[in-house]
Amino acid sequence: MARILVAYASKKGSTTEIAQAIGKELEASGHVVDVAEMGTVTSLTGYNAVVIGGPMYIGKMIGETGKFVRRHYIGLEKLPVAGFIVCLAPVTKDPVDREYAQKALRASLAPLQPVAETVFAGKLDPSKLSWLQKLMIEKAKSPVGDFRDWTAIAAWARELPGKMKV
Repeated sequence: MARILVAYASKKGSTTEIAQAIGKELEASGHVVDVAEMGTVTSLTGYNAVVIGGPMYIGKMIGETGKFVRRHYIGLEKLPVAGFIVCLAPVTKDPVDREYAQKALRASLAPLQPVAETVFAGKLDPSKLSWLQKLMIEKAKSPVGDFRDWTAIAAWARELPGKMKV
């Protein structure tokens, strides 16, 4: 049994719910799990592995992710790390969009070398957006709705202990 941290950043709550689902799957496999917003994590002491996740906004992973990696780099480089990014790239079905999201994830986690990484489809709820954000998604013709695939999220989480060797 390992102690695993699922550290996440979220602006509108979608990534929070994904992080919680990952935490539940890891707990179901017998691990002790803490799911915490990145900004609240003060130490990695006592953890055997870390999962890092956040959303992509305007082509980049949310800034808190890179800050978290830099702040805790000495501890993270000694632990198995997995990462996920939440965006709408999987919804478009365009492999170029998906690869762009994967590159954004890798850039945010660098120089760490995750043992597992993935791109999850997110949720875009116009009621939670500012007028400017609504205008931007309208002009970009962004898909609107909840596209999270809970089955895929659970399956990825169930694979993590083996990939992290915990």
